[in-house]
Amino acid sequence: MQTLTITWLGHATFLIGLPTGQRIVTDPWLSNPKCPAVWTKPEALKPVDVILVSHGHGDHSTDAVPLSRATGAPVVCLPELGHYLGAKGLQHVRSMGIGGTIDVDGIRITMTLAIHSGSVTENGQVMYLGGAAGFVIRAPQTPTMYFAGDTALFGDMKLIGELYKPDIAFLPIGDHYTMGPDTAARAAEWLGVRQVVPMHWGTFPVLTGTPQAFRAELARTNIEVLELSPGQTAG
Repeated sequence: MQTLTITWLGHATFLIGLPTGQRIVTDPWLSNPKCPAVWTKPEALKPVDVILVSHGHGDHSTDAVPLSRATGAPVVCLPELGHYLGAKGLQHVRSMGIGGTIDVDGIRITMTLAIHSGSVTENGQVMYLGGAAGFVIRAPQTPTMYFAGDTALFGDMKLIGELYKPDIAFLPIGDHYTMGPDTAARAAEWLGVRQVVPMHWGTFPVLTGTPQAFRAELARTNIEVLELSPGQTAG
């Protein structure tokens, strides 16, 4: 049996290797400014078993179609985003609604609320794609993970903690568009996790939140902050 591995490819893009040998990619944006060159081609991530896309903004969904085509992995997303991707010719879409749970080859994926928006801009027009979501990920011999996507702090994070008891949370800390270090720290406490992987920070100057500030906010707790550099793997 393998161990859980987490590789950060910048922004909110992670390659997560499960103890079962399966691999998950979250919010694929391989052209992000922090992604190491070795990871910028979809083929470099093979094999991939499932792709989770939290919302339609380009900094989270740009490479969903090429990555799915290169790997054959299904894209799990909101129905409106799934319809949009299907119209682009993507055949492997597993759309679902907030509150639902699906099984992808033994990986149980529950879609949760996220407080954010979701859209793309085409030909100068904004196209709404169904808002935003997060995911709870459960698999055999694997710690329960919560990928929050882009979100503000919201009270039902306490309910996510109560219902699913996540061990690890992937939380945005950059501020401006999402939670900053202070509210992300409160989210980690409400979720009851033992470890947090900060994301959505450092990509652009406007994202001012840092892991150092986040760690300081969590100093009164026993929650571990797993800070990764782009391209780094922990596990």
